[in-house]
Amino acid sequence: MIGLALAALGWVLLHVVVAGPLRPWLVGRLGLQRYRGLFTILSFLSLGAMIWTFRQAPAVALWPPMPALNLVPIVVIPVAALFLLGSLRKTNPTMAGPDMVLKGELPVIGFIKITRHPMLWAFSLWAASHMIASNDLRIWLLAGAILITAVNGMRSIDRKRQGDFREQWQRFVDKTSVIPFAAAAQGRVKLRFADIGWGNVIGAAILYAVMVWAHNNIFGIPIYYK
Repeated sequence: MIGLALAALGWVLLHVVVAGPLRPWLVGRLGLQRYRGLFTILSFLSLGAMIWTFRQAPAVALWPPMPALNLVPIVVIPVAALFLLGSLRKTNPTMAGPDMVLKGELPVIGFIKITRHPMLWAFSLWAASHMIASNDLRIWLLAGAILITAVNGMRSIDRKRQGDFREQWQRFVDKTSVIPFAAAAQGRVKLRFADIGWGNVIGAAILYAVMVWAHNNIFGIPIYYK
């Protein structure tokens, strides 16, 4: 369990400190492209360490199980899958390296009309729903680390993009929201089903089916148990 705790801490420090206060210093010495490459490699290694130590750690119950809460991720994860697929646009200004693909006004299209951070919301929904459903310390360490970095990432990306795009970013912020559907509810953007799209809905259903299969057959944990 100590190994998992250290791996989770390393993941958090990498995304909160290395991608936060240390980023300008590292970019200044490595260059932006080398920094991005190194950060990507470290992220994969850190995630691998969390998964490996998770599989090695014993299950530790924090409180008696509440089987009814297993329904939470069953309901939430399809939404997370939809948000994840909806985020995968090269025109998404909150994806890594938008300066490489975007010119002129930042587009407010597709899932960006729901939230300007659809990918980080996908990770947040996955993590939070598993923490609600589970009494296992391992889940809380793994999912908690991901939840912390996803929520912090929304604030961090907003700060970085403000510096990158300035007035363009402010106009983009005025039409979007961090909280899903808030901009549409406030009338700042018009949301249509076409912005979600049948392709994303069908893709999310397929992705969810794959997740269920992997949950049962690779991780050996049924999605619902008594």
